[in-house]
Amino acid sequence: MKLIAYIICYLIYPFSFLFPRSKRKFAFGSFRGAFNDNARYLFIYASQINDDNIRKIWLSINRSCVKRVRGYGLEAFWVFEPRGLWHALTSKYWFFNSYTSDIMFCLSGGAECINLWHGVGLKRIEFNTISGPLADRYSRKNKMDVFCHPESFRRPDWLLTSTPFQTSMFAKAFRIPESKCLEMGYPRNHILTVTEQERAQFISKYEPEQTASLIDKTRNYSKVLVYMPTWRDSQRNIFTQSMDLNKLNAILAAKNQLLILKPHANVRLSENMHSLSNIILADSKMDIYPVLPYTHVLITDYSSILYDWLLMEGKDVILYLYDYEEYVKERDFYYPFDENVTGCRVESFEELCKVIDSGQYRLDPKERDRMIELFWGKTANYDSSKMILDFIKDKAR
Repeated sequence: MKLIAYIICYLIYPFSFLFPRSKRKFAFGSFRGAFNDNARYLFIYASQINDDNIRKIWLSINRSCVKRVRGYGLEAFWVFEPRGLWHALTSKYWFFNSYTSDIMFCLSGGAECINLWHGVGLKRIEFNTISGPLADRYSRKNKMDVFCHPESFRRPDWLLTSTPFQTSMFAKAFRIPESKCLEMGYPRNHILTVTEQERAQFISKYEPEQTASLIDKTRNYSKVLVYMPTWRDSQRNIFTQSMDLNKLNAILAAKNQLLILKPHANVRLSENMHSLSNIILADSKMDIYPVLPYTHVLITDYSSILYDWLLMEGKDVILYLYDYEEYVKERDFYYPFDENVTGCRVESFEELCKVIDSGQYRLDPKERDRMIELFWGKTANYDSSKMILDFIKDKAR
């Protein structure tokens, strides 16, 4: 069935070039039909502007996502319904987080594609990939893998980055000139740095009850830690095999601290943690960004969440690198890892427990400043959504 679907996609794609596309219509979408990441924040910002005569539409393969977005008073369509297909085929500008498949690859012919991406590029991605499973697609060019992922080979017309340091890597990864990279920062980071009043208003209007409930719980603890590891294929169903949660829970309970476990969106959760008093498992699909300002310590590894996190003042970092040697064999880094991260480094669960118990993980302010300058530069203070929209609207005139 999948093979038939891909064949149909290839047959439809040439016809998508025949539709007249309106410069006054912007389409937005995200990975697997979700409502998240940079595209979500840009879409919400754009939808709040009522005087630009531009129609902003969220398109999703997920009916429940469409229902949710409409519940916020925003325009959204299921991409397989007639109106969804029509808007996909007639929108001149497409904004997405990963690939045109965030909306529908076979309908993208003739659209001007703005890839907002979702990370800073420390790890090798796309056509910079030289090892691991993804090398079959990008460097070894396995015929079946290439056939099943045409969206990976459609170059974006514009790609969002932040600094020249990032741009040089991203341009090579996506096979585009550096002049096609927009150094404007990420819309999703705005929620991390706005005033508490602005954040509360956003949460009240655009976040589900589970987000507000989780934030309320954080207020009952002296300190809140959040564990956000990067994606590993070995953790498709479970991502805490490197932890003794009962032992960790006891340490946290003695200090009246809370740990939020936030797995990658690709993880299919199978853990049962109802018996743990001081550890909460967040839904892998939830948008954690509105919650992060209410936490104090980030536990991560090779994830680019580190760099977004550093934009918030007064926060600390623990780098939990229990599988470093194994990980680098599957996912090489584009830049030297040790030179481009900051935080208290631990390499075993025992070390992690010791550090959490002692509280000896303060982040060096100078290292934080160095990382921000390297990965964000001037864009750390940009209103990213406004800059992106102004740029595209100028083109649409």
